[in-house]
Order: sequence, then C-alpha cells, then structure tokens
Amino acid sequence: MVDYIALLKKEVCPAEGCTEPVAVAFAVSLAAEQLDVVPSSVNLKLSANIIKNALGVGIPGTGMVGIEIAAALGAVVRQSAKKLEVLQGFSAEQLDEAKAMVDAKIIRVEQKQTPEALYIEASVEADGQTGRVIVCRDHTNVVRVEKNGEVVLDKPISIGEGGGEESTGLTVDGIYEFATTVPFEDVKFILDCVELNTRVSEEGLSGDYGLEVGKRMGAGANTRGVLLNNLSLRLISATAAASDARMGGCPLSVMTCAGSGNQGLASSLPIIELSRVLGSSDEDLARALVISDLVVMHIKEYMGRLSPLCGSGIAGGTGACCGMTYLQGGNLPEIKCAVNNMLATLQGMICDGAKATCALKIAAGTNVAIMSSTLALADIQPSSMDGIVFDDAEQTIQHTGKLVREGFATTDEAILSIMLAKQLEN
Repeated sequence: MVDYIALLKKEVCPAEGCTEPVAVAFAVSLAAEQLDVVPSSVNLKLSANIIKNALGVGIPGTGMVGIEIAAALGAVVRQSAKKLEVLQGFSAEQLDEAKAMVDAKIIRVEQKQTPEALYIEASVEADGQTGRVIVCRDHTNVVRVEKNGEVVLDKPISIGEGGGEESTGLTVDGIYEFATTVPFEDVKFILDCVELNTRVSEEGLSGDYGLEVGKRMGAGANTRGVLLNNLSLRLISATAAASDARMGGCPLSVMTCAGSGNQGLASSLPIIELSRVLGSSDEDLARALVISDLVVMHIKEYMGRLSPLCGSGIAGGTGACCGMTYLQGGNLPEIKCAVNNMLATLQGMICDGAKATCALKIAAGTNVAIMSSTLALADIQPSSMDGIVFDDAEQTIQHTGKLVREGFATTDEAILSIMLAKQLEN
C-alpha cells in the first residue's frame, strides 16, 4: 500500500541552491558540528555523479561556482539542521571566511570509486579534533557520523548497483486514482510550490542569469529571431527562466521534486502557468501537480536519483506533460499517451552536470511536453513497433532502468572525464 501523502511530503521539499553542492555543504556542516572550532582541513570523497553535478553550478549569494566554496560555507555556517537550506542566511563575514578557506586550499576533493550514484564522505580536522560524515543515496540521508574516531551514528545500508531507487510501489494507474480521488484538503500543501517556484521564475525573467534562456524567449523580448508571442512560449519562458536563476546562483529557495530543484521547476511551472491561462481552480491545479510530482518520482525509481540521463528534461518534463494533460481534461488513457509521447522523444537526453545549459534542456523538455500533451489529447501515441516504447506506458517507464544500467553504464565516467579535462586546459 503506497502512502502517497508521506511520499509527497518527503520528496517535495524546499532547497536553496543546486542540491548536489548543497548536499556536500550539508555533509561538511554536520561533520564540522562534531568539532569545537571551524575546521582547518576538509577532505571530500565524492561519487562521480556528485562531482559532475556540483562542478560548474553557481552557489547562491557567493558569485562563485563549484564544490570548494559550497564545502567551505558548510564548514563555516554549521547549520545542518536546515538540511537542503543549509546555505540560507549566511553573513558577509562567513562568506569572507569561506572564501579564505578556498584560497588557502584546505579543501581537497577526490572521486570515490563506488557503485552508489550519490555518495558524499566529508572528513574535517582542527586542533586535534576530527569529524566524519557519510551521506548516501539521498541528499540528506546520513548513514554514518564519527566524532574524534568514535561512532556517533551508524546506519548500515546494502551497497546497490547505483541504478534505480528502492521501489515505492508507484504505478501510473495508482497515481491517477489517488490524485483524482484524494480529498483536496489532504493535498492542498502541494500548492506551496506555486509561490516559491513562481518567485524564482520571475527573478530569472527580470535578472541577468546564465544564458538568459527564459528571458530571451519570453513574450516581449527584443529578439531577432522568428519566435512568436504565444502561450507555448509563455510556458517555456517561465520554466526556463527559473532554471536560469537557480543555476546562476539566485539566493531563493525552490520546491524540489525527487531530490532536484530543476526537476521541481520543470515539473511544476508549466502546469502553474497553464492553470493561469485556463483559469483553473486551486483544486484542479493541486491535483495536476500531484500527478506530475508522483510521475517524476515513479520515473526516477528506474532512472536513479542521480543519473547519466537528464532528470529535469525527461522525468520533470514528463511529469509536467501529465499534469498539463489532466488540467486540459485528459483522463488516464490520455495521461498514459502523454508518458509514451514524452519518453519516445526525450529518452536519451544526457545529464552533463548542473550548470547554465540546464535551462536549455528544460526549455526543450517543456516544449516537448506541450507537444506531447497536445498529441495525447488527440489520442495519438507511438505503438509498440516504435523503438523502446511499449503499448503499456508502465512498461515504457520500467525499461528506463534497463537503458540506464546497460546502455549508459559508462556514460557518467566519459562525461566527467571531458569536464575535468576542460578544467585542466583552463
């Protein structure tokens, strides 16, 4: 029996900053809390996926990118209780202290050879004191804490294959049944994302962040292209702008989904914008968002918490497509069509880390979501004769896991190798 409410409350939560460097900051912060003073050295052992996603993304309020400044801030602020908002509200003095740590090169990073896609090991020292923390599988899932060599917490886990997540029992049928029958009051909390994510979108539209994908594609933008001022562009612009801001280090929290802020933006903002166009009720919007969030979680079960595939474009976009389909009067058959249309189009979009170009992928995912929803509402979808799509959308989703495990087994290493080689050249 799936506890949908508990799952939504666990997997849809606020975070400030990209979740991978923030998870590093969280782990370092908790390790530093085992000391009486600020660490004089920080040693990090990180999985390839964590390095890939933390290497080039802006850290809110710093004007800097990357792992070192995130780790240094975590060591200075020491507020792990805030979890994915650990970097919220630091002072100018704390930022100066963190920058000094980076300049002093006391933070060392190495890749951990592990089958786990999400693995962070943070060891800190100062004045003969030591602290060590291991975070694994989830961004704030602490499995070990040590203080001066003594074990404070030990939560053994079985080492997996680094592929999919533990099964929650989700199915497309079950998601639709729950989302359309649950009392509105029980899921009203899901609307908390509207204010948070809209605010970040508006910041991206008004500010100069990243590649300015959303801003330049927005209605009224002074472009020299052939883009038209239409409702589709409104949805794409609003969603991409939020990613522009987030990846550019905007110091605003967003509502994440399944461990990712960009996934949370990609899965919610197209639906939120469409609801404004349609004049949808809060209840209809909430049910559409519930469908979207749960579809994202379902796909990520097979894709993996961190993956060589783009979670925001594929999972986030598919969730948004399903939610938009529901909001326009689609029922279960149309939502299943929407899933197949999305995965037939976007499956294979790689993740090459968190950075400015995530906004391009999210714009593409939103564009495909609009197209796929339109086709689904006309009962158009691929057949089982077409590539890796099955007649049953459930099977299409499940085979994402096979694609990741077998087809993309070495993709992350190749991507990270290219990224690190570029750094050495520069």
